[in-house]
Amino acid sequence: MGSKHHIKFSRPLLKWWHAHGRKDLPWQQEPSVYKTWISEIMLQQTQVITVIPYFTKFINRFPDVDSLATASDDDVMSMWSGLGFYSRARNLHKAAKIITENHNKQIPNTYEALITLPGIGRSTAGAILSLSRIEPKAILDGNVKRVLSRFYSVQGDLKTAETQKKLWHLAEKCLPVKDYDLYTQAIMDLGATVCTSKKAMCSMCPLSKDCSALEKDIVYLLPNKILRKKKRRESIYFMIIKDPSEKLLLQKRQDKGIWGGLWSFPELDTSENIEDWCDRKVGKSLKSLEYGKKMVHGFSHFDLEINPIFIKINKPIKKQKNQKIFTSHEISQLGVPKPVKSIIKGLEG
Repeated sequence: MGSKHHIKFSRPLLKWWHAHGRKDLPWQQEPSVYKTWISEIMLQQTQVITVIPYFTKFINRFPDVDSLATASDDDVMSMWSGLGFYSRARNLHKAAKIITENHNKQIPNTYEALITLPGIGRSTAGAILSLSRIEPKAILDGNVKRVLSRFYSVQGDLKTAETQKKLWHLAEKCLPVKDYDLYTQAIMDLGATVCTSKKAMCSMCPLSKDCSALEKDIVYLLPNKILRKKKRRESIYFMIIKDPSEKLLLQKRQDKGIWGGLWSFPELDTSENIEDWCDRKVGKSLKSLEYGKKMVHGFSHFDLEINPIFIKINKPIKKQKNQKIFTSHEISQLGVPKPVKSIIKGLEG
């Protein structure tokens, strides 16, 4: 760790961070291991600017491990609603319960114990330990991969074990023994603000003097991108049922799959017949049926085309066991997917 060969990497980076690094992020104010853990999970697949309001709301609601562990699933999901990749929230909740039961409400301070918790992998465990000044551990998030790939001109698909191994080796070599907490923040900041994927600001970079990719003029070719296949598109109907008391029918989704554990509208495949479905579900209590405006929601691997069908009924509906009726105010306290939120907003407006 921290070999002489890599001083040309960590020293200018630390100097840059003192002058230009981010020091006013909400999880850096009155820092704690708990705040670091929550922010690192939120930042796993989401940018800082998006995370900030969610983090603030989440910490206000769940200020410590205990309050998170004892919260209901719906409460946790409602605080995460809109942030995406919902398995992160479910894993956070599970981990909080484990910490409460097995670790006396204290977040573990060893790599071995952290790595056993749901949702915490090698890089997140490293970030929690390094940023909290517990012990120096390397991290390898997307920003760090980009900075190291470019500085050391690492070729090869990031997904392969061989490239990962190379990058982990470099991440560990570059990590200084002293100021490792600041260094960890610095390398993430540099990747997020200067050495970005679409616009590398090499003239402002403290590492440009020794950067191998810059010297070879291949900055934008690294890290190697594998050509993505065109995203597939799926399409569904959202069956939006409003009962005589203006309440809406929602159903809880299974934990696995998209929007796992969230409340959403009943769905129907677009190959199905809407009238047949209505006959089966609401029968003679159907008052009106209206087609809404199509919307497209993007996931990382496919696009979902949502066709809202607005159904008014004049009698209470028979609910299945995973279904309930809610007022729009009650829905605001639940975890719901973004498209559901925007449809409900439209109904109110």
